[in-house]
Amino acid sequence: MEKIKVVQVGCGNMSVFTMRYVIENNMQMVGAVDINPDIIGKDIGEIMGMSSYGVTVRHSDELENLLIELKPDVCIFTTVSYIKDEKHLFTCAKNGVNAVTICEQAFFPFNSDPKLTAELDQLAKQNNCTITGSGYQDVFWGILPAAIVGASHRVTKIKGSSSYNLQDYGLATANAHGAGLTAEEFEEQIASADNISDEERQRQIDSGEFVPSYMWPTNGWLCDKLGLTVKRQTQRNVPTFSDKDIESKALGMTIKAGVVTGLSAIVTTETEEGITLEIEAIGKVYDEADCDKNDWTIYGEPDTNLVITNPKTVELTCAAAVNRIPDLIASKPGFIPTSQLGEMKYIVNKKQ
Repeated sequence: MEKIKVVQVGCGNMSVFTMRYVIENNMQMVGAVDINPDIIGKDIGEIMGMSSYGVTVRHSDELENLLIELKPDVCIFTTVSYIKDEKHLFTCAKNGVNAVTICEQAFFPFNSDPKLTAELDQLAKQNNCTITGSGYQDVFWGILPAAIVGASHRVTKIKGSSSYNLQDYGLATANAHGAGLTAEEFEEQIASADNISDEERQRQIDSGEFVPSYMWPTNGWLCDKLGLTVKRQTQRNVPTFSDKDIESKALGMTIKAGVVTGLSAIVTTETEEGITLEIEAIGKVYDEADCDKNDWTIYGEPDTNLVITNPKTVELTCAAAVNRIPDLIASKPGFIPTSQLGEMKYIVNKKQ
């Protein structure tokens, strides 16, 4: 049997893991592209900290030529967070190449940019390939809470939260989360964007202007997986604070007690079936008592709580994306969310 041939799109920190996992799962890396001049021209073995592999990173502008030349089975994208910025998904769909991306919005983009998603879906169907979004959220924000719901007799509410440390993501991300602002500045610069009517929010969604928080696609994915009918969905950003000073290397400053340390982006979904989803992503500058955590509570009969402490988010994100490759290849064509691809499976045939 021929090995599955893979092209890596984006050769930053995440690709160190995705490319190695591809190789160790007995697949073949045949190409890689990036836009960073410091990375272009490097052998991917050097990027992974291994011996030379024989594949050189080329510029992203060459992706289409690369797909025509190499005819890979799948591309893995580890680049951006919004599908409007993931232009090369269309390059894959145009050339009939399957693609899996860890782009957060692509986990379930139908409820935040339906026009662009429909265009990508149609192009993939025309050229007999499949596009999907996977990663950490596939299991830890999707499959696990859905499984608990499946073990429940009656459910009234799904409440979840996932936290991450802004210290790990640099100045731009910290600023985007409002770290270092006063409460008044946060309200004006961050929170006000979501203080809009349902009609205005729908207008933004229909026009492709809407900026979804990380959990907006997750709520849509869960409703799709569980067969729930969305009646109304909203999001809001709430500032987080500490009662003591925190030294922030990301901001290059000390965040004083009472100053914003980050935000909680809360997405609330009301369904026709009477089940409410209230799920938040908390990004803040941690103090010594904080850690990454996933916390899910399913309310009903019975109430059930699941807490996962200190998950290795990067490695889990990359392993999930790679483990979805067999499902991707076997799927019907189109933009197919993983809510419709079945449960995540471990790839047994590892390279020894």
